[in-house]
Amino acid sequence: MNVAKSAYRVFSANSSAACTELAKKITERLGVELGKSVVFQESNRETRVDVKESVRGQTIFIIQTIPRDVNTAIMELLVMAYALKTSCAKNIIGVIPYFPYSKQCKMRKRGSIVCKLLASMLAKAGLTHIITMDLHQKEIQGFFSFPVDNLRASPFLIQYIQEEIPDYRNAIIVAKSPAAAKRAQSYAERLRLGLAVIHGEAQCSESDMADGRHSPPCVRNTTGHTGLELPLMMAKEKPPITVVGDVGGRIAIIVVVVTNTVPHEVQKLQCPKIKTVDVSMILAEAIRRIHNGESMAYLFRNITVDD
Repeated sequence: MNVAKSAYRVFSANSSAACTELAKKITERLGVELGKSVVFQESNRETRVDVKESVRGQTIFIIQTIPRDVNTAIMELLVMAYALKTSCAKNIIGVIPYFPYSKQCKMRKRGSIVCKLLASMLAKAGLTHIITMDLHQKEIQGFFSFPVDNLRASPFLIQYIQEEIPDYRNAIIVAKSPAAAKRAQSYAERLRLGLAVIHGEAQCSESDMADGRHSPPCVRNTTGHTGLELPLMMAKEKPPITVVGDVGGRIAIIVVVVTNTVPHEVQKLQCPKIKTVDVSMILAEAIRRIHNGESMAYLFRNITVDD
C-alpha cells in the first residue's frame, strides 16, 4: 500500500461559521474527517492556533474563507500555516476561494501592490500551493513563487440560472459596468441571451484624491531654458448613468447569485433576493486531484478566457 497517498488532512481556519460549514461539506465529499485544531483570539486580539494531532510528513489542506474582518482571517491562515510547517507537514496547501487584497494588484499613485506582499507572506509562512477561485485579475498568479490553481464558479452560476429561473430564455445579462462587460458577454453567449451594459456608474477604484501633484509650478523669472511643457489633459467627467442595450419587457440578470466562498449571512437577511450556490464540489475535486497527482485540466473544461 502506498502510505503517502493516504496521508493527507483537511483543516478549517475557523474564521467564521461559514468557513467551518464549507470545510465540513468538502470533507464529507472527500470521505475524510476534518482535522482537529483550535483557532481563537486572545484577550489582546492576538491569533492563537493549536493543532491537536500529528501532521508529520502529511499533505495538509487549509480551508479559509474571508469574512468582513479580512486582516484577522489572514493572520489565522498565516499562523496556522506556520504552525503546520513547524510541525513538519510535508506540503501545506491553502484553499482560499476568495483571495483577499486581490483588488490591490496594481500600483496607484504612491501606494503599493499589497497583493504581492500577501503572496510573499503566505510563502514565508509555509504554504506550497494555493487553490482559489475567480481571481480579480488572472495576472495575480505571477506574484506567487508556488503553483496557484484559479478555479471558476461560472459553470455553477450558469447552471443556477438555467434551473432556477423558469423563463430565463426571456432574460438579458446585464454588466454593471463596462469593465465587467467581457465576463457578462461570456455568460450571455453560453446562455444564448442578449447583453446590456450599465454605463456611467461611479467607480471608487478610479477616484483620485488631491495630493498636490496637479498644483501649478512655481514661476521663475529665468531667461534660459523654460523646461518641458506637458500638454494639458481634459479632466475626467462621469456621464449620467445609462443602459446600453434593450431590456424592455425582459428579465434583467445581474449576477447577484453568489457562492458560499464568502460569508454573507447578514447580507441575505437584509436582501432575501441573494441566492447562494454551493461550490464545495469543485473544491473537493481539486483537493482530490492534487493529492493523487492527477491533472487539473478537467476542472477547466469549457472555461473561456473571459471567465
